[in-house]
Amino acid sequence: MDDNKMRAKNVVKILGKTYPDAPATYLMHGNPFEMLIATILSANTADACINQITPAIFTKYPDAKAMANAEVEDLIELIRQCGTYNKKSVYIRDSARILYERHSGKVPKTMDGLIELPGVSRKTANVVLSVVFGVNEGIVVDTHVMRVSQRLELTKEKKNRTRAEKDLMEVLPRNQWYEYARLIGAHGRRTCSARRPSCKECSINELCPTAGQWG
Repeated sequence: MDDNKMRAKNVVKILGKTYPDAPATYLMHGNPFEMLIATILSANTADACINQITPAIFTKYPDAKAMANAEVEDLIELIRQCGTYNKKSVYIRDSARILYERHSGKVPKTMDGLIELPGVSRKTANVVLSVVFGVNEGIVVDTHVMRVSQRLELTKEKKNRTRAEKDLMEVLPRNQWYEYARLIGAHGRRTCSARRPSCKECSINELCPTAGQWG
């Protein structure tokens, strides 16, 4: 086993003990449809903001059939406070229409089926597949996973999340893809923050090549 694979394995092991309460997702949802819509809306937007607006959205539009018939202007008003509302309002309405017309209102359980939906990236599809269906098709590379993985030097990618995901998939066994994203996400939120990472308090600082370089 090469160095990166061994380090990645140990990172997952240690963080599993550090964050035993790390959630599968920070987005509130009650079913696959709600998870899909919330994840589409969460692109480049804080989960906390999305959690503020989704209760009203799902009260008015509880399923794909209801949202498929929604007026874009109404959706815009419901999601306005979280920004980028013009595109996202169309994304969620059109995705709901496809679900209703092609999938009997159900969320697809495959990567190919999901990425055909407007506003659904590979990252979004990975979130839905892993959180809702327990399917490890890839690794969720969000802002936190990207940042911490770079600092751990498990990927050299700075911007391309698809390439970063590929790097991570090569150093982690498939059965740890979900756990890695879940635990690294918690670590990025609680310890390895963007501006002031707490290297001295970090449980994996001995495994991190860049520990101590962040002030």
